[in-house]
Amino acid sequence: MADDLCFITKDTLIIKAPKKSPLVLRMIVLVFAMVCGIYICSMCLKQISIRAKPKIVNLHLAHQPCQPTGIEQWEIPYVHFPTPKTYDRSECACNPVRFFAILSMQRSGSGWFETLLNSHTNVSSNGEIFSVKERRDNISAIENTLDKVYNLDWFSSASKNECTSAVGFKWMLNQGLLGHHEEIRKYFNRRGVSAIFLFRRNLLRRMISVLANTYDRDAKLLNGTHKSHVHSAHEAEILARFKPTINATLLIPNLKTEENTTARALEYFKSTRHIVLYYEDLINNRTKLADVLEFLRVPQQDLKSRQVKIHKGSLSEQVNNWDDIHSTLKGTQYESYLQADYHM
Repeated sequence: MADDLCFITKDTLIIKAPKKSPLVLRMIVLVFAMVCGIYICSMCLKQISIRAKPKIVNLHLAHQPCQPTGIEQWEIPYVHFPTPKTYDRSECACNPVRFFAILSMQRSGSGWFETLLNSHTNVSSNGEIFSVKERRDNISAIENTLDKVYNLDWFSSASKNECTSAVGFKWMLNQGLLGHHEEIRKYFNRRGVSAIFLFRRNLLRRMISVLANTYDRDAKLLNGTHKSHVHSAHEAEILARFKPTINATLLIPNLKTEENTTARALEYFKSTRHIVLYYEDLINNRTKLADVLEFLRVPQQDLKSRQVKIHKGSLSEQVNNWDDIHSTLKGTQYESYLQADYHM
């Protein structure tokens, strides 16, 4: 062995490297093969992962929220697909819903108008929800209440829930609406809420109705029960017997105040999608209701109400001091209020 590793001549010392063992070479080749195999496997796994991603994406898209179809471009901000927390809309989950609010003043026909809307198969108007003070204490309380209504989590006798096509309520101007008008306008525009303004042209008639209704709160003429609206001619006749006395001195200032209140509301919400209605027009021309359904983008139907009008006929028969009222308004911008403005 020594002869293989080293030999010396007289001029040179030569050292030979030992021959590598076949076992070592095999180990090197095996390790190399293993490394290559691991690399190839990792690349294959990456390719499989990339190819699998489209399937996952497709599965995710299948559960995306409903998309509006068959509507005009301008309607998209006003079409919604609510997901209630308290129940499942089931097969109606992809039925589009429009949001609305009836903005009005007491004794302007809003109760009657709301019963007409609720006679529609797919419309839910949930009443005067902000008559409860706690719901309008501040803007947070207001928005929480609005969210509940428009999420279809508000339950009332008018709620149609799953298959509702339009949902809303009525809101009196003196119930926090004007006090928080800026925040409410922003909420309406952000959430795509449409406003339905409903007023009376003849503010004198409204004043008479307000005074009579206020009196009945204490008098309770119907067997000790106060009713703002009635469903029989007999009950209407009993309530109409009371004739209020109007303060003639404050009459014109009060009428001006009501006019200004109406004008302010229209100005505050002019940037919100809206329609303006008048009670007298609805009485005289029932085709106006078709305009409302078109505004709400719901199918046309014949709308009905069981409510019976309380004060009918000439105004001279509805107030106790008609001569004072007549002389006060005669020759003023409000003289037209003395005339008949509709027929029942």
